Amino acid sequence: MISKTLYALQVKIGTDFEFNLKKVLTLLDQCQEDSIICTPEVVFSGFAYQHMEEAAEFSKIATQTLLEATKNHTLITTMIEKNHQHFFNNLKVFHKGEIVHKQSKNKLFALGDEQLHFCAGSEDEIAPFYVDSIKCAALNCFELRFIDLWKRVQGADIIFVPAQWGKQRKDQFETLCKALAIANQSFVVASDGANDTMAKGSSVITPYGVVYKNDKKECVQAQVDLRETSKMRKYIQTGIQINL
Repeated sequence: MISKTLYALQVKIGTDFEFNLKKVLTLLDQCQEDSIICTPEVVFSGFAYQHMEEAAEFSKIATQTLLEATKNHTLITTMIEKNHQHFFNNLKVFHKGEIVHKQSKNKLFALGDEQLHFCAGSEDEIAPFYVDSIKCAALNCFELRFIDLWKRVQGADIIFVPAQWGKQRKDQFETLCKALAIANQSFVVASDGANDTMAKGSSVITPYGVVYKNDKKECVQAQVDLRETSKMRKYIQTGIQINL
């Protein structure tokens, strides 16, 4: 069995950046070594629209801290960063003390005024990356709704979805995540915030559509057999590449 322990964090995000970081670090310490962990979107600051400069500066601190804290883990998270006087919502993959992948959020959520505060990243940045020999990919929250972007992550064995998804659309979030797993014959690790306005619904979903979730937990965990992706792709052939 090619086994891997996957975690979807489900935490409340406050206005104290330091507290948010310490919370994630505490949960990270509780995760098994060599596991893969996904956090909610902008987990260290929230959408700090009134404090974007401070959030971007704190992201530098968070990045350096996570480089040390992920010596024995892989962490997928997003943070507010500034580049050439513009702010971006950047997804970053920390793997064994290094940043192995980065992509800026391409689809900004107009209902939340994201386009007024962030610049959109290039769609080309949404591309597979590798964690050891595992082919992975990620969609950042609102990007989950765009079928064209599903094609960009097709073929990945694990797809990560960090999110701040509103509770009014909880069923849509959970349905789309499950559909993403089934359609792509992959594992999906979806991590949503736990604030009162958020949908929660953080989960680990198998290629068969089996969902591991618990809205009462800060950390949703599942140990999975990664060969399930190749089995699905071999016996239910839809043209997706077999990786494992």
